[in-house]
Amino acid sequence: MKQMIKIFLMINLFLCGCSAQNIEKTQNKKIVVTIFPIYDWVMNITGDNRENFDISLLMDQGSDLHNFQPSAKDIITIKNSDLFIYVGGESDEWLEDIVSELPETTQVVCLMDVLSSRMKEEEFKEGMTSEEEEEEHAYDEHVWLSLTNAKLSCEAIAEAIRNTDDANGDMYQKNLETYTEQLDLLDQQYREIVDSGTKNTLIFGDRFPFLYMVSDYGLDYYAAFQGCSAETEASFETIRFLAEKMDELDMHYILAIDGSDQKIAGTIVENTVNKNAEILVMESMQFVTTDDQVSYIDCMEENKKVLEKVLK
Repeated sequence: MKQMIKIFLMINLFLCGCSAQNIEKTQNKKIVVTIFPIYDWVMNITGDNRENFDISLLMDQGSDLHNFQPSAKDIITIKNSDLFIYVGGESDEWLEDIVSELPETTQVVCLMDVLSSRMKEEEFKEGMTSEEEEEEHAYDEHVWLSLTNAKLSCEAIAEAIRNTDDANGDMYQKNLETYTEQLDLLDQQYREIVDSGTKNTLIFGDRFPFLYMVSDYGLDYYAAFQGCSAETEASFETIRFLAEKMDELDMHYILAIDGSDQKIAGTIVENTVNKNAEILVMESMQFVTTDDQVSYIDCMEENKKVLEKVLK
């Protein structure tokens, strides 16, 4: 499969080489990002000056980074950027050759490099359904679901934007400080909810992309799959284990992520003693598009409300 993707990208790169010279340059600096949280951070940092940039979100069709298939147009867009920002990790391996061929004038920000000291390996916790083919441990890619990571990422992004447009550097710094205050306030609210809660555990009948979030607040968790798992069917052992955990911990809520059909979570509830737990959804922001008219803060606010109910 990886070999097929590589051949596909080589063809696209060839097409890009033939086509890029035909793209008309505009006066605006081009910022290209891969996922919605980064896009929203860039929009907040550029602020009232965002109209002086061409800001492109590659994954704007509701597909997440795990299964995104780049087009020739996407590759041309990256190759013509002045600033390119992406997550990194296994799902972004297709970008390695493209990034290595970008001109020196193109700034590149890889969030997993920015956050290198905070990176965590994906965990295989008790009760999880394992992959059919076990692979080596990889770093968890869902770095944006930590407010601390968001603040550090925004600092690096703001610096890159200042370097792209030094004349308005003070404006971008001020926008960063204002946005950081919002993130700090939300982070404090999360901590207050955790500190005042009577429970300390989350149970996901789904994939689990919230490793950085639970680590930030000292929460425990159980889940059907790892965050980047490609599995879609939970084993009988996983269903039974999580149902028993629901009973043992007297959990009134089980969690699923946005985009889930919630079938696994529903099956787990059916196998509990009381069979009346409610399924709540947490936003992973892996399927958000610019048409959804929500922000990163909005999504994290919704996650805060869910945590408040679960931990109460």
